[in-house]
This record gives sequence, C-alpha cells and structure tokens, in this order.
Amino acid sequence: MSLVKIKGKYQVTLPARLRAEAGLEIGDLLEVKNEGKKITLTPQSLVDRDIEISLRQYREGKVSPAFSSARDLIRHLHREARKLKKSK
Repeated sequence: MSLVKIKGKYQVTLPARLRAEAGLEIGDLLEVKNEGKKITLTPQSLVDRDIEISLRQYREGKVSPAFSSARDLIRHLHREARKLKKSK
C-alpha cells in the first residue's frame, strides 16, 4: 500500500512503482470514478494514446501521401530511401 498527500490544488503524485506497474506514461489518460468513499483511477486503452499521437502528427503535416496502388507506395518508398542515402 502507498500513501500520497493531497497538495494545495488537490493534486496527488502517483508513486513511481505504481506508475511503472500500470504502464503509465506522461500524457496518458485516466478515467476517474467515485465509488462511495473510494476513488479509482483506470488507465484508458493504448488506442486512445495512439489516436492522439496520430492526430498530432497529422496536424504537424507528418503524413504520407495517399496511394492509388501498392506499386505507387513501393515507388514512393524507393524514392524516399534514395533521398536518405544522398543526405548521408
């Protein structure tokens, strides 16, 4: 059992061991429920975090163009690989 102290703005810090066991990272979302005199924090699925990362990358313009076929995708990948080789 771990004890935490409620800070001035009703903030609490989760102990590192518990964060690690739950697989929590900065930016993760927790669902908070009040069950009588008990408060539970439940991590949201990783899909939620992956969607947030994908949306951020989309807003930053870090997306690949659409391809009409697998052949077009492969051509694009080959071009990008050649660019990377030249930049080294």
